[in-house]
Amino acid sequence: MAAEKKPKVLNVEPLNYKDAKWATLVKTTYTDPEGVQRDWESAERLTRPKGSDIDGVGVVAILQDPAKPQDPPRILLQKQWRPPVNATVIEVPAGLIDPKESPEVCAVRELKEETGYVGEVVNDGFGVSPVMFNDPGFCNTNLRMIHVTVDLSLPENQNPKPELEDNEFIETFSVSFKDLWDECRKLEQEGYAIDARVGTLAEGVECAKRWKLW
Repeated sequence: MAAEKKPKVLNVEPLNYKDAKWATLVKTTYTDPEGVQRDWESAERLTRPKGSDIDGVGVVAILQDPAKPQDPPRILLQKQWRPPVNATVIEVPAGLIDPKESPEVCAVRELKEETGYVGEVVNDGFGVSPVMFNDPGFCNTNLRMIHVTVDLSLPENQNPKPELEDNEFIETFSVSFKDLWDECRKLEQEGYAIDARVGTLAEGVECAKRWKLW
């Protein structure tokens, strides 16, 4: 971690819904396929902009150097300590969407703010994913994954400087995309937690390799 002192959880206590700024708990009453009435407890975000179908975006940023076309692509990752899991988590750049902001604009903005890199959204129909729900059995939080390329030959990407908020402590690094599964296993053994988006990307790459899908 970039911070001099290791973060730590000091206290965990119940939160009154009236004091919640980011999320709240709700009880949903519904009928199941057999007509039986049931209740379901879940969480809801309080930050989704009006008119938006998503809470935020995750960014799959691939680093490419035109001067080295034979080098394997690298994916940009982050280390960020997260209080809910009391661990430093391996993540992709991500963030909440602003009012009237498109997913593409949000992704490029968050990438620049969190990593300093300037990226370009893939424009061949693969740039924006379908809406994905992070944990639909627990909360309604959702996002779109935005696929971005970062041209390392551009002047603005020679010495990237993030623009972090005062409560953000993020370390940016990259790994070979084709080795992401092995890197995740290694990082877990070192004590890091793996964000599901990173783990799913890694598993997808590994499945494609093992079942020779390309």
